Amino acid sequence: MDILSVAVQNLTSAPVLAFALGLLAAAIKTDLRLPEPIYQVISIYLLLGIGIKGGVALSNAEFQEVGLPILGTLMLGVTVPVLAFFLLKFLKKLSVVDRGALAAHYGSTSLVTFTAAVIFYESVSISVEGYLTTLLAILEIPGIIVGLMLASRGLRREVSWGESFREILTGRSIFLLAGGLAIGFLTKASGFAGIEFFFVALFPGVLTLFLLELGIVAGRRLKDLKKAGMGIVVFGIAFPLLSGALGVITGQLTGLGIGGAATLGVLSASASYIAAPAAVRLALPEASPGIYLTASLGITFPFNLTLGIPIMLEISKFLESAGL
Repeated sequence: MDILSVAVQNLTSAPVLAFALGLLAAAIKTDLRLPEPIYQVISIYLLLGIGIKGGVALSNAEFQEVGLPILGTLMLGVTVPVLAFFLLKFLKKLSVVDRGALAAHYGSTSLVTFTAAVIFYESVSISVEGYLTTLLAILEIPGIIVGLMLASRGLRREVSWGESFREILTGRSIFLLAGGLAIGFLTKASGFAGIEFFFVALFPGVLTLFLLELGIVAGRRLKDLKKAGMGIVVFGIAFPLLSGALGVITGQLTGLGIGGAATLGVLSASASYIAAPAAVRLALPEASPGIYLTASLGITFPFNLTLGIPIMLEISKFLESAGL
């Protein structure tokens, strides 16, 4: 299957089409929105479900199997935000604080992009190591911290690191992912069997509903593109290709299979729009939300969801065939 066929299959999958429907709803200014309580329940379901499934897979993995991928993921967590911060220097209009805020977002991860990638890869018979959820949780935190540290160089005040770390570590996404990992690890496959239908069979449908809402949210941020500038648009598309390729290479070198390496590439290419905005809003109120939210949610998220996922798979296949 060539990259065009893979891309078409991804673009015509139910979750991606639901996202496109949300973009259309925003464009024609309908009043469609998921009620906030339902949105919160779906968020909790996705985070906890991914964590539990990852914990079960982790309980079945040997340390020598996961040790190198974890080390490689930690290296990515430092390298990606530093690289983003450096490259953003070429956008002259951006302050050091805004560059650091963007670096924090691109150093962190997007849970929904990760989930869509796993579901799509499995739909085309590409297996993904279950413990990739552990790598998701690990990669979420360092990028935010490094981005905040880089941004602090442009401040004339002290950053409240204690409050910032607390916001990162006790935020809903990290708490539920880590808690789910612990539940899955302790209950193992036997305990998971009783809730498997709820967290496996229903998962793609719930994700589709969630992406409908995210399409609406992203569509309403597209108007900020003019304010953000064309340089941010180029960065929001080009940088994920670079960071994603680094993720795929890291995955291949640390022993992940084609699907696992591609998924790590997707994680490296993604930008946070849940954990990072909360931490940045607290630590860097000087940073412009119109820049970092438009870049992460309005540009990079749609690009990864539609084209980035199949591109990372093709990079992984190419490297595998090249004998990396």
